[in-house]
Amino acid sequence: MVLRGLAVSLAFAIAGLNAAHGETLTFAPLPMESPETVVKQVKPMLNYLEKGLGVSIKIDYSSDYAEILAKFESGALDLAYLGPLPYLTLRDRVAAATPLVHFKEASGSATYTCAIVAPADAKPDLARLKGRKVALTQPLSTCGYLSTDGLLRQAGSRLEDNLYRYLDKHDEVALAVTRGEFDLGGLKTAIGKKYAHMGLVVVAESGPLPGFALVANAKTVSPERMAQLRDALVAVDAETAKGWGDNIRRGSVAAFDGDYDGLRRLRRTASIPNNGNF
Repeated sequence: MVLRGLAVSLAFAIAGLNAAHGETLTFAPLPMESPETVVKQVKPMLNYLEKGLGVSIKIDYSSDYAEILAKFESGALDLAYLGPLPYLTLRDRVAAATPLVHFKEASGSATYTCAIVAPADAKPDLARLKGRKVALTQPLSTCGYLSTDGLLRQAGSRLEDNLYRYLDKHDEVALAVTRGEFDLGGLKTAIGKKYAHMGLVVVAESGPLPGFALVANAKTVSPERMAQLRDALVAVDAETAKGWGDNIRRGSVAAFDGDYDGLRRLRRTASIPNNGNF
């Protein structure tokens, strides 16, 4: 581990000396929470990469997943922070989309889960759910329609037999359910649990999914630079990363396209509408 750390430090020093003058990488975070929160979470990580690799990294914030994918496809983005379903959708359109690392969750695993949440006193019967209001994130969100419908079908119901609407961000879903505007919500489990103090409880949870990833555009980022980015993030020490956002501060592991094969099979059985039904 000491030797690996020294090697990465040396690579950082060389990268800083040899980086192309004025090189700028454009990075897109996922709009899972408010823009201010998202930028605050990712900026320390980007500062670390800038210093180590001798580049500038510009944040390009988009309000929805589809906009990020369109920008990536056009070549306007070099890097993006993506959940598994957005990555698969992008990979279908851009073969150059290359996952570099999966970020670890609080459990220490490089996987995460999606959940259905409800008010603590609601006790919904998921086996016979019908005509209830369900808040979802975005059509391209793994924890949106895809996961929520999958969990309801496992229980014996279907999302299409209920009233659902896309609210974009995970925290907006949580808050809408706590306010009583919706009976249930589909979102990332870790974000749902942040609202336990407001009476939100997890009533169903998915199996493990590939962790959120830093994805590079191989059309605009060289293989050498992608390797440097991957090595830098895998080797970062806990002290350096402790000030990063909650979703990215616990380290990471190398990511590969094959990590998504299980989700690919699930997606083939689903038809995800682009709009809510009420």
